[in-house]
Amino acid sequence: MEEKKKGNTAMAKYILKRIGMSVITILLLITVVFFLVRLMPGDPFSNGKMTPEIQANLEAYYGFDKPLPVQYLTYLNNLIHGDLGYSMKYTNRTVIDTIKGSFPYSFDLGIRALVMSISFGLVLGIIAALNRGKKLDFVCIFIAIIGTSVPDFIMGAILQYLFGIKWGLFPVAQYLGFQYTILPSIAIGFYTLASVSRLMRASMLEVVEQDYIKTAKAKGLSNVRITLKHRIRNAIMPVITILGPLVAAVLTGTFVIESLFAIPGMGKYYVESVQMLDYTMILGMTIFYGTFLVIANMIVDILYGLIDPRVRLAGK
Repeated sequence: MEEKKKGNTAMAKYILKRIGMSVITILLLITVVFFLVRLMPGDPFSNGKMTPEIQANLEAYYGFDKPLPVQYLTYLNNLIHGDLGYSMKYTNRTVIDTIKGSFPYSFDLGIRALVMSISFGLVLGIIAALNRGKKLDFVCIFIAIIGTSVPDFIMGAILQYLFGIKWGLFPVAQYLGFQYTILPSIAIGFYTLASVSRLMRASMLEVVEQDYIKTAKAKGLSNVRITLKHRIRNAIMPVITILGPLVAAVLTGTFVIESLFAIPGMGKYYVESVQMLDYTMILGMTIFYGTFLVIANMIVDILYGLIDPRVRLAGK
């Protein structure tokens, strides 16, 4: 009972520590991005068509006429109240409204890509490890090499040509139903699938040589039980480690793929905001992406601690 209580206390400290580190990271992210955006070359209001009076009014409206530290503190205060400001280029559109309208598309597409890539990646990695040196192993390795070598926009173009134009099996653009999500989901998730399968294979092969596997065999346990109870459970730990950034990247959308398949996700607005020097949109979306990544990593860290007691007890 006492040992269980110590374990719960260690887990609570571990979780609080991860939450605290995440909050500090997000605050640093906001600070760095805010000042970097202000250092970008150019001026969002200098387009040659505005009179000096109009430009001065716009700068005053967005607070650019105040000292930079004052702008920063004002932005932090607005951020605490959930206000990311108005876009400088889109008329009467707030950054929050833009995220609310575009993120569901990126998130929906990302979920589909994640389910496909993680499930197939784990299966391919396990099959490759259990058939080391055989034909199935080489097939899985070949798929992994293709996935990590070919850029996602090339993969998307190939999928569009083969399955959309040549064979006419799926639509090549837009986002009007389930069939429209298949090709972009594969294009976005193929790299994740390849990464997961390669890491799972390597981890499985490493686990095979461990003493507890040999002990389980000596006890007479079946190969299936050893694989399910010992090999996969221990081999999956390194895979969980990389899922944080992979999940965040996939769920927030891939800029190029969304443009390639004409999907109205966040990628379109993010790229356009950089091109048009829309400071508030760049800042708001970068903070959103960054916060999403930090939270995803925090969740992975907590899961890591739940799965492996050694991690939370060591505090690492």
